[in-house]
Amino acid sequence: MTKLTQKGVKFDWGEKEKAAFQLIKQKLGSAPILALPKGSEDFMVYCNASHEALGAVLMQREKELNMRQHRWLELLSDYDGEIRYHPGKANLVVDALSRKE
Repeated sequence: MTKLTQKGVKFDWGEKEKAAFQLIKQKLGSAPILALPKGSEDFMVYCNASHEALGAVLMQREKELNMRQHRWLELLSDYDGEIRYHPGKANLVVDALSRKE
């Protein structure tokens, strides 16, 4: 379906595109994509934006911090604020939002 948005490509909505769109709608509206919130856990918003698009994902679960990260957290605990390191390679949610393929 992304080929329909490419420059110089005629927009032709046929049966193949209609079937792909219906499949995307079905997948986005079914488990495990959609889930109920878990109790009172905090929410995280992962987002990505460019000049062409904006995307966001609301999540509740995070990985446990390792000992080194715990030490940094303890060192920085005297300051008012929240610092989280999230390497670009591990930021799959935002990376997926920025891809057309």
